[in-house]
Parts: sequence; C-alpha cells; structure tokens
Amino acid sequence: MSFFSNFQSDKCPGTINGNPLNGMCEKVCIQAQKIFDACIKQVQIENYTLTVDCFTPADPTYPLTFISARSTGADATLSDVSVERLADKQGCARVQATVHIPVEVAYTDANGVEGVATGSIAISEDVLLFVPAPSIMPFKVVAQGSAVAAEGSFNSESGIFTIDACTTVILKIAIDVELLIPSYGYCAIPPAQDYSKEVCAGFFELPLYPQGKNCSCK
Repeated sequence: MSFFSNFQSDKCPGTINGNPLNGMCEKVCIQAQKIFDACIKQVQIENYTLTVDCFTPADPTYPLTFISARSTGADATLSDVSVERLADKQGCARVQATVHIPVEVAYTDANGVEGVATGSIAISEDVLLFVPAPSIMPFKVVAQGSAVAAEGSFNSESGIFTIDACTTVILKIAIDVELLIPSYGYCAIPPAQDYSKEVCAGFFELPLYPQGKNCSCK
C-alpha cells in the first residue's frame, strides 16, 4: 500500500473533506526552504556545442551516432551569480547567473555499441526577482533545470556533440528557515505493498473444489 492506494486514515496527505480545522492539534516548527520569489524560462537552443566526458562503456570507437540527450535531474548549478538591488524598484533586484544543467547523451559507436556520456548545458539568465530585506540569515539564488534534445550530431575531430535542445530553467530566491506551521500530527505510514505481476491471480481465485450441485448426465 501507499498513501494513495486505498489506505484509509485521516492522518495521511490528500484532499481535505469537511472542516479543515478538524483534527488540527498543534503548531510545529519545521526546517524548510522558504521561497521568496521564483520565475521560469523555457527556450529552444539550436546548434549548441556540448562537450562530454565519462563515456560508458569507456573508449568508444569513433564516429559516434547521436541518439538523444536529456537532463539527469532537476537540480542545476550556478556560476557567475550577481544580485543588484534596484533603487527605483523597492524589493526588486537584477539577478544574473549562468545555469548549468547536467545532461546525459545516448549514442551508438562505429561498432554499433550503445553508450552514454555526460556533459552540461550552460544558459545565461538575466532576470528581475524580489529579494527580501537584509537579515542575519542571507538569501541565496538556487536553480532547477531540465533539458531534452532529440536531434544532434557528432564531430569526430573535436569530440563534441552539436545539439538542438528544449530547456526549462527555474530561478528562485530562497532562505533556509525555521517555519511555524499548523499541524495535524504525525503521518500514519501504510504498510508496503510488494510489486507483483499477479500472474497467478486468476488461478488462486478459483475455489479449491468444484462448486454447485451434482447432476447426472443423461
């Protein structure tokens, strides 16, 4: 079972039925990342030169044939971060950064052996975001990114892929805080349900012995 597979309890996440205050029992302090502002940008980039390494299996035979590329996770790294508060827009700042989205490239080599290699797509961002007033605990700029590429080619001389990719970048202004929130108490954790193809389900549901009245054949 899981929270969302017929586990009946009012101590589980899900939709609220009735009075939302019913069952609320305490105020709790949790450690969380509070997001003060965020923005999303989706762009298509063409003819992007992607340098890769960490070939698996190692030492593929050139030339390589591009199959696809996609991001390996939601987290992205930042470099060259600059936050400039704007005097004419209270609470706002110009945020500049280079967002690096880790990607994995799938290919086949000259011998038809499939493999993967890793790299990153770098995207420059220059946006306006709300930033909180100065405090002891400083805010930070964080990013999430995603990318997918269905078209690309490989240059055997330079060892670089050239791809066309669709990218999504989310920039956030965040602070790790202790947050006071209302609580319904601890979650009730349902027992695990082992995965099964249930190949014997129809057979096990049969009665042990034939059912019904005896009848004679005439």
